[in-house]
Amino acid sequence: MCGIAGFIDFRKNSGPDVLRRMTDAMTHRGPDDAGYEVYEAPGVFHESPGAFIGFGQRRLSILDLSPLGHQPMHFGDLIVDFNGEIYNFKEIRKELEEKGYTFTSWSDTEVILKGYHCWGMEVVQKFIGMYAIALYDKIQEKVMLIRDRAGVKPLYFFRKEDVLLFGSELKALYEHPAFEKKIDANSLALFLQYSYIPAPHSIFRDTFKVLPGHYLVVDLKNRQQELIKYWDVFDAYNQPKIAVSDQEAIDETDKLLKNAYEYRMVADVPVGIFLSGGYDSSSVAALLQTGRTERLKTFTIGFHEDEFNEAPEAKKIADYLGTDHTEWYLTSKEAGGVLDLLPGIYDEPFADNSTVPTVLVSKLARQQVKVALSADGGDEIFGGYNKFNQAERYTTRMPAALQGLLSGTMSLINPKHIPYFNKKYNFATRYEKMKLIWKSQDPVQAVKYISQYITESEVASFLREDFERYPTFFDDGGRLEKNDGIVNRLLAIDYKTFLVDNNLVKVDRATMSVGLEGREPMLDHRVVEFLAKLPSSFKIRDGVNKWLLKQVVHKYIPRELMERPKRPFIAPLLVWFKDDLKEQLKYYLSERALGITGMFDAAPIVALRDRYLAGEKVNYQKLWQVLIFQLWYDRWIAKL
Repeated sequence: MCGIAGFIDFRKNSGPDVLRRMTDAMTHRGPDDAGYEVYEAPGVFHESPGAFIGFGQRRLSILDLSPLGHQPMHFGDLIVDFNGEIYNFKEIRKELEEKGYTFTSWSDTEVILKGYHCWGMEVVQKFIGMYAIALYDKIQEKVMLIRDRAGVKPLYFFRKEDVLLFGSELKALYEHPAFEKKIDANSLALFLQYSYIPAPHSIFRDTFKVLPGHYLVVDLKNRQQELIKYWDVFDAYNQPKIAVSDQEAIDETDKLLKNAYEYRMVADVPVGIFLSGGYDSSSVAALLQTGRTERLKTFTIGFHEDEFNEAPEAKKIADYLGTDHTEWYLTSKEAGGVLDLLPGIYDEPFADNSTVPTVLVSKLARQQVKVALSADGGDEIFGGYNKFNQAERYTTRMPAALQGLLSGTMSLINPKHIPYFNKKYNFATRYEKMKLIWKSQDPVQAVKYISQYITESEVASFLREDFERYPTFFDDGGRLEKNDGIVNRLLAIDYKTFLVDNNLVKVDRATMSVGLEGREPMLDHRVVEFLAKLPSSFKIRDGVNKWLLKQVVHKYIPRELMERPKRPFIAPLLVWFKDDLKEQLKYYLSERALGITGMFDAAPIVALRDRYLAGEKVNYQKLWQVLIFQLWYDRWIAKL
């Protein structure tokens, strides 16, 4: 687990000093070791100027703690810069040894190099793991930037004219003089809608995320680049659905999860588990603790506000399983301290409202372990979110003609003029969403609108300039086969949007901010592919979400310990904003501060802020998203 950074400079202006600055901007990702190397690539037929190529890496030592794991690593004419883990590297290594390859270390990095030497880019099909890889093939005169199937590990790149920069985080790119901090208003509009920026877009122009399951090839001979897909969750969901009995599905899921979870325990350092007490994290703790004599370490964050607090339930699960459990109850003062750190940790605007507890549970775990297993993905692959039920209900249980009539009628009525209801919480936004849902009559589009905290029309009122509507994977529902009702299509879309660019970003940056390796055992591609081929009824059955996962977990934990109302794992901002964080809200959402960025029309935002502070039923998430952008701007662009 590390951070990687580098450049391909066809102007040959970049050198070791800038590479060191880019790499060391991510020291938190890898405090144990560092490597910086610059290579000169020849031009076409050795006559053109060629390029300077820089590979930098910060290392967090997890496997093979010796200097033999140092990067960048070489093998003949191949060089690799690697962030992540290849969990099945021992099996791949054995296969390579049978072909005559020898190894000098026990690192998975060496396996990547020799695997590529043996099989070329087909080697990625063998990997079980999470990874962002930069690979320089001197013979082919190509550089490959590779991202894992699920997108657990981040990989940004900036390309303008004759310079390409790459890095695990944007802050690495900030250090190169060729990088331009030009905010993309279209991406800002996406951020305001969703609280994250969907891939491949980023907050800056000419700056992108390598898509999960893809690799970017840069041909040094002709300076062209090509993005190539090697895995796509849509392909898994488009496979014919398999016919299995309930028991067969339960047993196979149990077996696959157990294998995937055990792979994530492979480390030469202590490993722990984030435990919320819900089905996802409880499945990880239960399947791993059962049959073990040593007590696994589990960690939970609690709140003093009961409606947000899952810590008591998590402790009951930990006590039942016999884990070595640690919990920490947060105060608003502790949360306020983290708020100041968020723009540095999330160097692209990111407003998930559980960043605060995620950062703090990472800090808690890092005191005892160097690796922590999270349980992200359970809602997306097993069908946990209520929005899936809502999208189906809104679009299938009403005649299409009636939906069209309702949508048309709603377009003629201003929700502010509807008595009684216009006083309800967030009514105008909900009204707009339902109008759009019924107009689309499409469950995939319904999930898109449900997922928006701020609608496009509201965003337009917030921003000073018009914005172009960027396409996202929410618009790709037509690529999915309608061979199994609705739920599987909704899961596939959520996997490629909310999971990748919200949940995985949240955990990666939070864990890495304290030098903790976060692993995602539920996102093993073998688990994802099997579940994608199961009919929707195994995910949501008779109104019961996560039906299949619940059957597995009930084999290990009594049903009565698990079945309770689900609480969101979010910080109680609603309470904190009216107390300890009130002054920050007033300062950064003032007309003066909003005017400095030049992006916002201050009037509607200030009015919304004042209504909220006056006690009206305003969706605080809208204010939180603008506040996060302001804090980010203050940290990375200019002081407010």
